[in-house]
Amino acid sequence: MNTNCIPRKLVIASRESALAMWQSRHVAARLETLYPGLTVDILGMTTQGDRILEVTLSKIGGKGLFVKELETALQEGRADIAVHSMKDMPVELPDGFMLAAIGARENPLDAFVSSRYASLDNLPDGACVGTSSLRRESQLRARFPHLRVEPLRGNVQTRLRKLDEGQYDAIILAAAGLIRLELGDRIRSIIPATDSLPAVGQGALGIECLSGRTDLVELLAPLNHADTTVCVTAERAMSRQLGGSCQVPLGGHATIEGDQIRLDGLVAEPDGSRIIRGHISGNRHEAALLGQRLGQQLMDEGAHDILKRLTT
Repeated sequence: MNTNCIPRKLVIASRESALAMWQSRHVAARLETLYPGLTVDILGMTTQGDRILEVTLSKIGGKGLFVKELETALQEGRADIAVHSMKDMPVELPDGFMLAAIGARENPLDAFVSSRYASLDNLPDGACVGTSSLRRESQLRARFPHLRVEPLRGNVQTRLRKLDEGQYDAIILAAAGLIRLELGDRIRSIIPATDSLPAVGQGALGIECLSGRTDLVELLAPLNHADTTVCVTAERAMSRQLGGSCQVPLGGHATIEGDQIRLDGLVAEPDGSRIIRGHISGNRHEAALLGQRLGQQLMDEGAHDILKRLTT
């Protein structure tokens, strides 16, 4: 990048949770290392999704509640970029916004956390498992019908505190968040994707800006991770084809080996009574097309009926 085009200051809009601030500081540190002389400030914000904790996301409007205030800060010029967990980003961005870069992915799988038990298989009948995700809940109910699944909201530290207070026998969290917060020692086991298919984009960081800021796209290019971008592109294309929503238990997980990509997806009834799974493989350069095809495949195999019932 032409050094004459590097700004002297950049502002990142971020949620104020510990994990969100870690992510923003991580991006800030990378940028300041790449561009000596650049100062990066962080504008911490509390979003509507952070304020409303008494009900599940599926009942209050979904993941977009975590990004709207940050996008407003970009529109008003109070910030240049916003850093998000990709799993919190709606698959359709509002007009005028774009994803400028997708950072390297941390472990994308779900983690089992408990003070008393080593894994889901060790939980006794009636044990209480906390999760905020319909996706996790549906898969738990399908595979472990003897467990009691209860809602769990709040940031990572709040959820761990509720577990430690004995409100739950175990909780399910994204492994990536625990690892990034140096809380990996709380993970008792990583749940295989076959038992808990992750959320679309889980473990990846997204950097958003106004669509006209081509200068920022060039500035952020070194932070874009090619393999992660390919995987997340496939996952989000599948979710978009399915009309992805927090009201629907939906999972997607892509992996790369050489030039090949494999994408697994599912749509489920919230109670786990029906889970429609599928996968597709192909060349990594066709990531978006493969995602669309898998989404349509799931629709044809019955996801359409589930989606129609849950979103109307």
